[in-house]
Amino acid sequence: MTPTTGRSDLPSVHVAAPRRVGFRAGAFSGILSAALALAVGQALASLFDPLSSPVIAVGGAAIDATPEFLKSFAIRTFGTNDKPVLIAGIFVVLAIAAATIGLLATRRISLGWAGIGLFGLVGLAAVLTRPGATTPDAMPVVVGVLVGGVALTRLVRSAEPGSVPADQTAGGPQFNAGRRRFIVTSGVVGGLTVLAGGLGIAGISRRTPSTAGFTVPTPGDIGPATPAGAGVVIDGVPSFITANSEFYRVDTALIPPALDPASWRLRIHGMVDHELNLDLGQLLARPLIERDITLTCVSNEVGGPYAGNARWIGIPLKALLEEAGVQAGADQIVSRSSDGFTAGTPTAIVMDGRDALLAVAMNGQPLPVEHGYPVRMIVPGLYGYVSATKWLVDLELTTFSAFDAYWVQRGWKQQAPIKTMARIDAPKPLANLPAGKVAIGGVAWAQHRGIDRVEVQVDDGPWTNADLAPVDTLDTWRQWSYAWTATSGRHAITVRATDGTGTTQTEARSDAFPDGATGWHSLVVTVS
Repeated sequence: MTPTTGRSDLPSVHVAAPRRVGFRAGAFSGILSAALALAVGQALASLFDPLSSPVIAVGGAAIDATPEFLKSFAIRTFGTNDKPVLIAGIFVVLAIAAATIGLLATRRISLGWAGIGLFGLVGLAAVLTRPGATTPDAMPVVVGVLVGGVALTRLVRSAEPGSVPADQTAGGPQFNAGRRRFIVTSGVVGGLTVLAGGLGIAGISRRTPSTAGFTVPTPGDIGPATPAGAGVVIDGVPSFITANSEFYRVDTALIPPALDPASWRLRIHGMVDHELNLDLGQLLARPLIERDITLTCVSNEVGGPYAGNARWIGIPLKALLEEAGVQAGADQIVSRSSDGFTAGTPTAIVMDGRDALLAVAMNGQPLPVEHGYPVRMIVPGLYGYVSATKWLVDLELTTFSAFDAYWVQRGWKQQAPIKTMARIDAPKPLANLPAGKVAIGGVAWAQHRGIDRVEVQVDDGPWTNADLAPVDTLDTWRQWSYAWTATSGRHAITVRATDGTGTTQTEARSDAFPDGATGWHSLVVTVS
């Protein structure tokens, strides 16, 4: 009897080919492993130097590399929230890139490692090129990349489907052991990400400088008291002295530098006869003064909010420079922040007798961290980008021909005296007002020249003098008010100011770039 093969009564047992990792699992693997890499990097950075965090370093590099028009757009659109928006944008880009790397890793794991390595190189470049960076600062990036690569490998491997019997592929109840492995592995990686992220946040919180131990020094030269009535009492017009919590902040730092007052030093060098190196105690031992000074950002558009008035305590900068001995020809003072930002200030302006300060207190309180703690520079009459360096650590006497400061390198002008400006704060644009008496009010400034006149025009009517509040100093803004008898209809309200030299601000509109906006502030209201 001849034996037969392929008997039909025996079950057919063969194995289907393993399936590839799915699209969603691959993208999720890339995103989760990148999240762990960033969390580990942030945790390590918080232990040593928060600025060595990959996200912070890349964000800082992105700020430096962003074209001027895009920076101006961000400030106009997002205001003081421009930095959170930038960080959110970085995370979105990273998420897209990480998902792509995860998908590549499902094809070949070496491609995933190559993608992670490429982003690691970007992070390393950003960290090691920041001011004051040292080789150990690379550790958070390196360790983060290695941890991320291992996590990506484990996630992708765990997501690979196991062999499935043919009768299950034909529609029977299916069970994929790979799915369970992937879920478990994702849970482990996710848990580690949360743990590392929490450690990073806690570490940064511990390293955030506190002003609690700083005692506000008593100045020997206290400025005159703010005159009664300097602030106009109209709803919508800001208080004459801007509260620290409401003072505008525009700078290039993603997070305020964590400076330790105990180790802080100021170096004054360059074209001087005697280099000075001062710690905070030595600086505070010098005579201090207290002055009301209004600051204005060059990014402020016509009618914009980036102006604030505060009472500052600080050390006269002129006295320090005289002690160092400024050499002939040193026409520029380059001030440096601990984060590498630079500003170039004309030496002659600092030395002309105005109250240029190294400020250590603001409105009777220690200088807030976000406003430059422990020491910042203030020069009345100049926009902040050429004078108001925060987190100050270095002053170099040099020349304008020898060095271009941070914003000058990006096309802004070297010389930037503040332009005369008036702003309407009340009523608000497009407000609906009742007919009859309406209080119009606002502020005007022309630091170190003062405001002599503010005029208001309704529609195409005549210019009429507004009522001016008493003068505090030439270095502060001046508030104004105007009683308008409003009639029904749609009306345009315009304001202009004349400074202490007799010069009226120009009507011609110009953008803030390259040395400050010009034009009259105007708004439209409806009266019913």
